[in-house]
Amino acid sequence: MNVRAVIRVLGLLIVATAMAMILPLLVSLYHREPAAPWFGVCIVGGIVLGGGVAWLARTHQDLETRDGFLIVSAGWFLIGLFGAMPFWTSGQIPSFTDAVFESISGFTTTGSSILTVITDVVEIDPVTGAEVVVAEGLDKGPLLWRSMIQWLGGMGIVVLSLAILPLLGVGGMQLFKAEAPGPTPDRLTPRIKETARLLWVVYCVLSAACFLALRLTGMSWYESLCHAFTTLATGGFSTHNASVGGFANPAAEIVLIVFMFLAGVNFSLHFAAARGKLSTYWSDSEFKVYTTVIVVTISAIFMSNIGATELDVFDNLRATAFQVVSITTTTGFGTEDYEGWSQMAQFVLLALMFVGGCAGSTGGGMKNVRLLLLTRHAVNELRKMLHPQAVYVIRFNKRAVPPDIVTNILGFFLLMMIVTIGATFCMTLMGMDLVSGFGAVAATLNNIGPGLGSVGPTDNFGHLPAVGKWLLAFLMLLGRLELYTVLVLLTPDFWRRT
Repeated sequence: MNVRAVIRVLGLLIVATAMAMILPLLVSLYHREPAAPWFGVCIVGGIVLGGGVAWLARTHQDLETRDGFLIVSAGWFLIGLFGAMPFWTSGQIPSFTDAVFESISGFTTTGSSILTVITDVVEIDPVTGAEVVVAEGLDKGPLLWRSMIQWLGGMGIVVLSLAILPLLGVGGMQLFKAEAPGPTPDRLTPRIKETARLLWVVYCVLSAACFLALRLTGMSWYESLCHAFTTLATGGFSTHNASVGGFANPAAEIVLIVFMFLAGVNFSLHFAAARGKLSTYWSDSEFKVYTTVIVVTISAIFMSNIGATELDVFDNLRATAFQVVSITTTTGFGTEDYEGWSQMAQFVLLALMFVGGCAGSTGGGMKNVRLLLLTRHAVNELRKMLHPQAVYVIRFNKRAVPPDIVTNILGFFLLMMIVTIGATFCMTLMGMDLVSGFGAVAATLNNIGPGLGSVGPTDNFGHLPAVGKWLLAFLMLLGRLELYTVLVLLTPDFWRRT
């Protein structure tokens, strides 16, 4: 293992994270917030510490596969710790554990929060008529940083899944590792740096479009920016205590439905579409499955809610579409308390937590491509029962899928089930009821945000014990980095010299 090269990259990640704090620093300075000097301390400290480490560990040696696994896993954890510093040092989130939980939830685009009050709750004094703050939330600078870390994490995930993880042999796009880093025959580029640059362009253009569209719906410039950050990242952090539902803005909800859907699509398809190849969407098997799942589940839940809620037809359709797209893409925004919906609707939403978005998107979950290939493999096994001598080939986008890829996906599915069951058992040992424990695990492992029970859409994770928060933070990293990337570090073979 090239330890110096690994340390150098980790140092540079800290520098990049510190530089990203400049914008929230400027916002804090503009509003004269007490968090401003702490942002400054974190920026200077990150640049000096990260830059110094990177300079001392400089080397000309190339990174190898084992180095890549360590950089990805350790890097995501390290920026999660460093990203928590402005929250903790400024006193905005006094508990170090809570600050780290919020930061890792942000960078992994999970959206689970320990905050009871996100922004100040203001009431009118009946005697004086003046506005009185009855509950204090985060200042504007830290609140912007909370949204920014999701945006940065979302782009990081896209680059990882399309440009880096395929080279390591893992990730939702491993099917295309022979042609890395692109998922289509006319791959984006054979160079990771160039691929990352092109993906950044697509990501920024969609983010800007979402920002302007939200502004046109009546959201403030600040709220539009924060929600554009967290929508394209499928993160789900909001500036309102009641999430998106607190704005009571149907137009904004429709805009968010559109951009959440786009964020859950493979970003290389957006790149192809930008070059005029709109047919790329409908020629992609995963996109067709993704769209079909969303349309079918919206229809089913919409029908089940008729007569079961007080919503009229249009509000029912909008609320259903919003929650289905939010959960499927693992964004986690909320407009309605779906725990008040029918049991069937809650079950469908719970199932969608494990489905997730498309590979190569900012969405979490198992990814549609894996479930599609697992289904085709199961069908082939049934056919073999009738025709034992026949040879059946699994195809994806008209290409044969190598057997080792199918084996890898089967292993991924098994690990997902083992981790889910084991983590749920641990949460129940900490005193959580089964529904809440399972909901918390499903929400964090699949990077959803809200769960069920005591961690449902109108609740938060602040009441959990510290050890439970660290376990769930680990699950966020585990799910976001495709299980194998993190779990391989726990094997003796990884650390054994070869």
